[in-house]
Amino acid sequence: MPQDPFDWIDAEHERRLAAGLVRTLRPRSADSPLVDLAGNDYLGLTRHPEVTGAAADAARRWGAGATGSRLVTGTTALHARLEESLAEFCGFEAALVFSSGYAANLAAVTALCGPPNSSGVSPAPPAVPLVVSDAGNHASLIDGCRLARAETAVVPHADAEAVRKTLGAHEGRALAVTDSVFSVDGDAAPLAALAEACREHGAALLVDDAHGLGVLGEGGRGAVHAAGLAGDADVVATVTLSKSLGSQGGAVLGPARVIRHLVSHARTFIFDTGLAPAAVGGALASLEVLRREPGRAARVRYVATELHRRVTAAGLTAVRPDAAVVSVRAPSPEAAVRWAADCRTAGLAVGCFRPPSVPDGISRLRLTARADLTDRQIEEAADTVLRTAPAA
Repeated sequence: MPQDPFDWIDAEHERRLAAGLVRTLRPRSADSPLVDLAGNDYLGLTRHPEVTGAAADAARRWGAGATGSRLVTGTTALHARLEESLAEFCGFEAALVFSSGYAANLAAVTALCGPPNSSGVSPAPPAVPLVVSDAGNHASLIDGCRLARAETAVVPHADAEAVRKTLGAHEGRALAVTDSVFSVDGDAAPLAALAEACREHGAALLVDDAHGLGVLGEGGRGAVHAAGLAGDADVVATVTLSKSLGSQGGAVLGPARVIRHLVSHARTFIFDTGLAPAAVGGALASLEVLRREPGRAARVRYVATELHRRVTAAGLTAVRPDAAVVSVRAPSPEAAVRWAADCRTAGLAVGCFRPPSVPDGISRLRLTARADLTDRQIEEAADTVLRTAPAA
């Protein structure tokens, strides 16, 4: 009898089940009563009437979908407006919108590495011999490094000197990649020092600013802008539209020649359907709200700081937030799962990070601050986390 080709999947499921690491989907209702500290709606814009209204208007005018890839029929006048608005707001020369932040990161890393024959034109540009990647980088950057087919050196977390030494030990083109704010602990990368290390050795710097846009920098213009690097000729940034902007999609920001290169070389741009018009319209409206109400960025940072102050004052271990993410340590994966479930029962949704999603193997609750939380909600959320905390 032929072997079942998927028997191994059952065995893998049993191993994960025994280790308490099975992931499950939990559909939420549109009118959930939970206070949400699990999602990434940092500025509280995903239900803002201007944002939802603009999304609905875009769907009615342009249709439910983009109808094709960006190079065929998937680029609308709305896409062009969003790219211009993002580039201007964040301080870059140009921008290119993708269907997700994940796709934007894959595109940026692979296209900037330029593997031989990637364009089909002979002679092909030389491949980047080295990509230097922070050990705490998001999975999309890690996958981009793998797909780039370049040598990748993983350096210790947030260590600019390690990047400098690694770049100094080789010759030729190089690319350093890092998150601006790391999603697990919410700590920030030393962007200015990283840029200096790259410039000493003629390397480019790619920064995933997914957790910085809308939170850091003047009026929420992002961590790259705050570091004084926005618009620099050797710096490229990626952002997501699904966090502070309350919509969906992603973008690459950088010099116009880099964006032009991505249009012809980035496979996740060339072969993917364009971002749906509703998401484009919603993101544009969110940018306008943020321009008009820049205090939202300062408010979300205050909420994160206050959550951190309250839980640490009571004895819990949490990383001091550099942006909107507050990471609270749990004693074990099982304890983290129970803790998150107990918070949910008490009316609070929190994130639960555990192996293999965390690079250091330490389980955590992740609290994501929101600018629209009231002082009373901040107090009640912290009290819930403390009341349900497992014994050390």
